[in-house]
Amino acid sequence: MARSFNELSTREILALAITQEEEDGRIYGDYADRLRGEYPDSADALMKMMEEESTHRHRLIDLYKTRFGDHIPLIRRQDVKGFVERRPLWLSKVITLKQVWRDVEVTELQTRRFYEAAAQLSTDAEVRQLLGDLAREESKHSDLAEALENQQIESGARASEEETSRRIFVLQVVQPGLAGLMDGSVSTLSPLFAAAFATKNSWDAFLVGIAASIGAGISMGFAEALSDDGAISGRGRPWIRGLVCGLMTTLGGLGHTLPYLIHDFQIATSVAVVVVVVELAIISWIRNHYMDTPLLSAIFQVVLGGVLVFLTGVLIGSA
Repeated sequence: MARSFNELSTREILALAITQEEEDGRIYGDYADRLRGEYPDSADALMKMMEEESTHRHRLIDLYKTRFGDHIPLIRRQDVKGFVERRPLWLSKVITLKQVWRDVEVTELQTRRFYEAAAQLSTDAEVRQLLGDLAREESKHSDLAEALENQQIESGARASEEETSRRIFVLQVVQPGLAGLMDGSVSTLSPLFAAAFATKNSWDAFLVGIAASIGAGISMGFAEALSDDGAISGRGRPWIRGLVCGLMTTLGGLGHTLPYLIHDFQIATSVAVVVVVVELAIISWIRNHYMDTPLLSAIFQVVLGGVLVFLTGVLIGSA
């Protein structure tokens, strides 16, 4: 069970910071290794950032030992509410330079927000000073990551305000909205088409689709709102993310449910299938445009999952 950030003691905050700096440093090392062949300049910059994360970790450890002794408890990001879960790099077979620097920027932004919040929470003057210093240094890392990204991307430099605005939009709106749209568009396929092929009745299929869409929207909305309070991650107010996620989940299910208002079952099913294809195409485009997922990879992942769920519903309904 994850704990609230505000419940952490000074000892636990320092332990979390040590683990975080170690993890970030290793991730930057992994990125550098993956980019070394094609982007040696970026790899060198990442190695430098890895060394600075190591320096931060040693400063934190020295202060921790002075205050609390040699034993440092293992407290990780996932143990505290407010941190965005990070996908391990080795799970990604294809990774682009843009993805790397976007991830670095988000990481440094979250780390800076963590140190700022931790400094405000701490009542120990020396601890507070160190956390404040590290927050300023992490801010410099974020600026470096943005500068290097702009140099490497062919589209040219972009204003800092625009980049910050885009990252916040992706974190607070696109990510929860996309998660909801994918869940609503895919998870409701099976019950809808199972009911449709089992009853051969448009109205019955419509009722099942409405129930599945609204139910999924409520479930996803609450799950998103309760997953992260946004204090450190910068993902915004939880109830707004929950509302976005819930509405997009419901919308994803309603898209292929509404055609069953057509009385003729065959026509309704044909229209619903076309709507499903359009939904999957939109999801693939969003993943490519905002999440930097290669288009072919996004299409393959989304379409494969959608087809499997659709066939499951048809087979069960036809049994």
